[in-house]
Amino acid sequence: MTTLILTVAGSDRPGLVAAVADVVDAHGGNWENSQLAELAGVFAGVIQVSVTPERQDELTSALHALDGLLTVAVHTGSDAAATAAQPISLQILGNDRPGIVREVSAVLKAHGVSIERIDTETKDAAMAGGRLFEASVTAEVPASADLDALRADLERLTSELQVDITLA
Repeated sequence: MTTLILTVAGSDRPGLVAAVADVVDAHGGNWENSQLAELAGVFAGVIQVSVTPERQDELTSALHALDGLLTVAVHTGSDAAATAAQPISLQILGNDRPGIVREVSAVLKAHGVSIERIDTETKDAAMAGGRLFEASVTAEVPASADLDALRADLERLTSELQVDITLA
């Protein structure tokens, strides 16, 4: 089987998931994993599909025919060999301001940490006014990384960005 990674985006309306699912099914594909959301009136997502190599081009062409309803990009997944890595999770909470994701991701990159998933949200701060930023990060730390140095750099960020970062 060939793994395809689909990225989809379009104006939100009923039936978008069904449209993609119908095309995948009609061309012998199997919908395996996905992360889909509506953000500011736009439906967007990432979908992992498996399909036989013989039907890959047919499925790809059919997915591109959804243009006008959804913009679909198709990428071939890889069978990258797993490396020795330790999973970590970060929880970030603080007053919203530009640059939080940039700063945190820069520290993680500097330590060779690969972000597997990041979920972010801003919401009104009920008691204090203003906006709160919350993030949950799941990542993989290579065996060669210095965890103490990573912790120290994240702690430095907590004071610079005035956010709480919890590393587990």
